[in-house]
Amino acid sequence: MSDAAPAPDPDRQAHSAAIEDYVKAIWLISERGEVTSGQAIAHQLGVSQASVSGMIRKLDELELVEYEAYRPVQLTEKGRLVALEVVRHHRLLELFLSEALGMSWDRIHAEAEILEHHISEELEDLIAAKLGNPQFDPHGHPIPARDGRVPELSATPVAALPVGARGVLRQVRDETPEVLRFLAERSITVGAQLEVIDQSPHAGTTTVQVAGVAEAVTIGNALARHIDMAVDA
Repeated sequence: MSDAAPAPDPDRQAHSAAIEDYVKAIWLISERGEVTSGQAIAHQLGVSQASVSGMIRKLDELELVEYEAYRPVQLTEKGRLVALEVVRHHRLLELFLSEALGMSWDRIHAEAEILEHHISEELEDLIAAKLGNPQFDPHGHPIPARDGRVPELSATPVAALPVGARGVLRQVRDETPEVLRFLAERSITVGAQLEVIDQSPHAGTTTVQVAGVAEAVTIGNALARHIDMAVDA
């Protein structure tokens, strides 16, 4: 992957934290393959739909999104680059807080949310170099490169896998601290070797065996749909 930096956005420093939060939210919703509706954006940010409507009009004026009534919001190329820069900051910070400062993976998200708007491009580059220009953060999320490309992640939600499937846990797409603590206490973390040993559609649960752990773990499928595994060939 190239380390070449994209041309800097001259408006980058002018964007408020709120604007950056919105374009990042739209990008994250798209990353999950979901529709970027006003309702989805409101849920992602924990704000009202009325607040979303006003901000989307502002983003449209700033040419960060393309907006038509009753249609999903689309990032422009300018908006996409702003979003990727914020996501890169966030995920690099998460990894730095985890590896350099030893913070647990259930705490790093909230801290990175605060810091992501305030680090310079120079500090971003220093953090990336210190960490060896990583491609994934502690939750397994891809870290966008400086040139705007996003590393590919090939994995399948555990809830969608058949009994007997084995592989490596690659990503947890739920950053709720309580959920991450629950998983960590059961050794269900990025890099763990898992085997699906039971699927119970009627109960809505999936049971996995973690390599090196005596007891199997049963989790609800709402969570199992947010745990991605790279299945062994």
